[in-house]
Amino acid sequence: MTASTLTNPFFSKRHRAIPSDAPLPNEPVYAKLPQAPRTGSPVPHLTSLYHHDDGGDYGNRGYPGNCGGNLIRDLLTFFRPRMVLDPMSGSGTCQDVCHELLIECRSGDIHAGFDATSSDAMRSLAGDGADFVWVHPPYWRQKLYATDCRDLSRTSTLIQFLERYAAFIQASVQVLLPRGRLVILMGDYIDREVGLVPLVYHTKRLAYEAGLRQSCTDIIRFSHGASSSRKVYGGAIIPMLHDVCMTFERG
Repeated sequence: MTASTLTNPFFSKRHRAIPSDAPLPNEPVYAKLPQAPRTGSPVPHLTSLYHHDDGGDYGNRGYPGNCGGNLIRDLLTFFRPRMVLDPMSGSGTCQDVCHELLIECRSGDIHAGFDATSSDAMRSLAGDGADFVWVHPPYWRQKLYATDCRDLSRTSTLIQFLERYAAFIQASVQVLLPRGRLVILMGDYIDREVGLVPLVYHTKRLAYEAGLRQSCTDIIRFSHGASSSRKVYGGAIIPMLHDVCMTFERG
């Protein structure tokens, strides 16, 4: 123990010097996940903690915000829907997974002029209805996606974002078949003006207000390959290395 640590009034048994052989932050660190119980699940590795460092050969991993297709594949294998709606398709990851699993998928994206917050547009895309809606929406303005002013990432205030986000959730409810599921992958983030933006909380709040209920546990997805992992921040922060997949169901 050095002289500086001995005289530091904040040093205690709970604040020890970092060992010289400790892995540096930019080196891979592997966590041991808890043992999952045996169940009748068709996807036994699908638990509340989701770790998969290979995004799979779906969509375009270079596309901003691409989440990889393995989680989508596991969810579809578990829930076994007959028709999937993907109203924020991005690079087509969900569509590629559905093609592999031989599941019908109807998709649209703001880059092609499709507005997922419009009830009319959602009904037109869904036809007779969908029993599974998958969406990985913008985390407000963390990343800018399309130049279209209707893009959720282009809203200038959090209130405006939440209003349009609520409109999307309500439009999704209108196209869900009975017992249909709305699955949203969302994460919190730190905004330069308002601080921590708890988008996971807002997602649940808006979903409950729209008459949905959660049908299974949250799935904490480790964010392997996120562009933020390659950034360097000057200040001391606690980096966010996960987002949350929430499954809602019509009552």
